[in-house]
Amino acid sequence: MAAFDPWSPEFQADPYPAYAELRAAGRVHYFEASNQYLIPHHADVSALLRDRRLGRAYRHRFSDAEFGRTPPPPEQEPFHTLNDHGLLDLEPPAHTRIRHLVSKAFTPRTVERLRPYVEELAEELVGALLAEGGGDLVAGLAEPLPVGVIAEMLGIPDADRPLLRPWSAAIVGMYELNPTEAAAERAVRASVEFSGYLAALIAERRNRPGDDLVSALIAAHDEEDRLTEQEMISTCALLLNAGHEATVHTTSGGWWTLFRHPEQLAALRSDPSMLSTAVDELMRYDTPLQLFERWVLEDIEVAGVRIPRGSEVACLFGSANRDEAVFAAPDRLDLARTDNPHISFGAGIHYCLGAPLARMELVASFGALLRRAPGLRLAAEPRRKPGSVIRGLSELLVKV
Repeated sequence: MAAFDPWSPEFQADPYPAYAELRAAGRVHYFEASNQYLIPHHADVSALLRDRRLGRAYRHRFSDAEFGRTPPPPEQEPFHTLNDHGLLDLEPPAHTRIRHLVSKAFTPRTVERLRPYVEELAEELVGALLAEGGGDLVAGLAEPLPVGVIAEMLGIPDADRPLLRPWSAAIVGMYELNPTEAAAERAVRASVEFSGYLAALIAERRNRPGDDLVSALIAAHDEEDRLTEQEMISTCALLLNAGHEATVHTTSGGWWTLFRHPEQLAALRSDPSMLSTAVDELMRYDTPLQLFERWVLEDIEVAGVRIPRGSEVACLFGSANRDEAVFAAPDRLDLARTDNPHISFGAGIHYCLGAPLARMELVASFGALLRRAPGLRLAAEPRRKPGSVIRGLSELLVKV
């Protein structure tokens, strides 16, 4: 447990040796600093994500007092209203109803229709990097591609799109372990601004529907069952936040990984047909979302350890994706790896709805850079974002 220090720069730079120690030491560990039970093994993480005795929320069954938890401070209400009505933090029956309605507007056909836009935007962004002789891969490609795609899906005007990434970055700051007061204030402010913007956008689409996801969400219904105003606002916010964070960090972190494995990069350049397996391997090797939390709604037992109701478990995705029991040579990057049941998109009822779109975006951006910038190389040591839950770079300077 001494090696598991999620706030230390050393751990944030490379958490994987600490995860290996956790796996070797056992299947469940209580971590006092965050008051959580850490689950490091792939089989246990996968099982708990599917176990309905755990949930992303508990207020659908218990009050805070009944669950032994302190309610969040009143000043954080705008963040929790926005966050708690999104699919990621709902449980059945609300989750079942909303996911079914959202799925109607988020069909494989909808995603496939975006392919020309995704590929065109990737080519455009890579072209701009080439014209400059290089630059910051995070700001120049990793961020604007998925944000642009989600904005296109939602029908957000071009002029408003620069607002989206700062709002998202502030909101997801609350997902870190024990977020600071300053991080909470930023998240609340962004939640108020983003909610207000989305409410106005939804009102406009009610009057003038378009060929976009917001209009489709307004129209989606089962008999008399429709999304409420808050559910629509929270769904749109979640589609942006969850719909681009993993893609951003897989793009930037993936290229940083490739630069440190030149033989694998050379193999990918010589055989672009590996792109599909390469994208999954990069997500496994350096997982963008390192842990996912669950509340224990009924007493459970893991490896003989009783975890009582009211506890919180941290499913360590980053550790599960390096589990020796599941992956051959897990610390080796193998872009041709086909047996790759990584857990980066989650599992169970909260499995990522946007996984096919994320893969499409990643294949498009990696493919465009591999094809058009065969000499792409690192220009400076990257700068890593602080935090241990969402793992990514804030800057990756490259030359072409």
